[in-house]
Amino acid sequence: MAENKTKATAVDVDAFIAAVEPEQRRRDAEELVALMRSVTGHSPCLRGPSIIGFGDCHYRYESGREGDTFRIGFSPRKAQLVFYLTDAVEADGDLLERLGPHTTGKACLYVKRLDRIDRGVLAELIARAWPRGSNVG
Repeated sequence: MAENKTKATAVDVDAFIAAVEPEQRRRDAEELVALMRSVTGHSPCLRGPSIIGFGDCHYRYESGREGDTFRIGFSPRKAQLVFYLTDAVEADGDLLERLGPHTTGKACLYVKRLDRIDRGVLAELIARAWPRGSNVG
């Protein structure tokens, strides 16, 4: 069975963010850590090589595969910010319509520029996704 790529690491989140390029993406990551910490009440943890996760949950699929992951999180990639907000793409269409420029994948929300989206709407997306994150799998 493949190893879970989102295992918690001992890497310091602040040190990880300090190395993020370009500079604007680094500032966005700092802002997002503060926002997610405020909304969730949890401290960030680096998951795998590049995801900043908040909270923990255990998942078990019908196939029998199980493991541990984060409840919500984001990755400050060079090209865009990637948000992992449980079921937001399916459940929160009303908020996504008001968010601002973004794209979605099956389970991810992609934002190229944090300064072009509505931070209040993003905070509400995070708040809605947080309790759903305990039911992953």
